[in-house]
Amino acid sequence: MDIKRLAANVEAVLFAAGEPLGAEKLCAALAVTKKDLINACGVLDERYSEDDSGIELLRLENAFQLAVKKDFSTEVKAVLEIKRGASLSPAAMEVLTVAAYNQPVTKAFIEHVRGVDSSGVVNSLVEKDLLRETGRLDLPGRPVAYATTDNFLRAFGLSSLADLPPLPDRKEQLSFEDEPLNEGGRGE
Repeated sequence: MDIKRLAANVEAVLFAAGEPLGAEKLCAALAVTKKDLINACGVLDERYSEDDSGIELLRLENAFQLAVKKDFSTEVKAVLEIKRGASLSPAAMEVLTVAAYNQPVTKAFIEHVRGVDSSGVVNSLVEKDLLRETGRLDLPGRPVAYATTDNFLRAFGLSSLADLPPLPDRKEQLSFEDEPLNEGGRGE
């Protein structure tokens, strides 16, 4: 199949799906190799990189999705009358951080790290499709394990978990210890 024709097929399938599709699923459905799929996606990337295109191809882990370019999000929201999503609470951001850097994680692990009950926050993030259940661990009580979703990647503008910023070095976090003490006896 001609690469431009394959790119058009990929575009049509992703448009119709409206959600991320895995590379394996696309390859099977279109009867092509992963190399051909990647080449077709390159054609789409090139096409969408033009200023007159309002669409972009997102790469999410091992999946692809068509999306509106951020430059046009205001106009799309206005037309569709989509209200801005509620921002996440500090507790939700903490839970997502713990999960993203340590996944798969259990509620007990998250609670151990945070030092407070996190059941409600975890359940809320599952409902918002930012966390998902990945199965049960082979431990007493068979606790549920959680991991981030493709929606998490999209919401934070990441292509994969490898794009997460590195965690700061613990020594950098404690650098205030080297500072002189003020009159109150504490470093500032």
